[in-house]
Amino acid sequence: MALPEGRYGKPRRALPRWTRWSLPVVAVLVGAVVAWVGYRNLGAQPVEAKQTAFEILGPDSVEITFEVVRETPDQPVVCIVRARSDDGDEAGRREVLVAPGGGAVHATTVVRTSKPPTTGEVFGCSYQVPAYLSTR
Repeated sequence: MALPEGRYGKPRRALPRWTRWSLPVVAVLVGAVVAWVGYRNLGAQPVEAKQTAFEILGPDSVEITFEVVRETPDQPVVCIVRARSDDGDEAGRREVLVAPGGGAVHATTVVRTSKPPTTGEVFGCSYQVPAYLSTR
């Protein structure tokens, strides 16, 4: 049984052999790049900090104590700590230079606030110490 001519369009040609092999290779490479970016962004961080305590000193300040653990203990790091008010707004922020030291380093700082603080927390840490905080 023959199909009516022109009714179903022209028959398609098969893909060249190099195309059939290159598409899966490109897909694997794209998957590897996505996995690498995910690991870099979501994997273990080179500097980790956690709040160990906070004490509200008054309606305009909070004392925050935190612990820093880093992969390279002989490098200084900068940590950003902040205070939050009852409505969740950031009421104060401060950058703290954490000097080089082995193991876990504990630091304490006072953050001045624009609203009565409810809590104090560590926002994050980095090896990229700004020049105005550097001791060099």
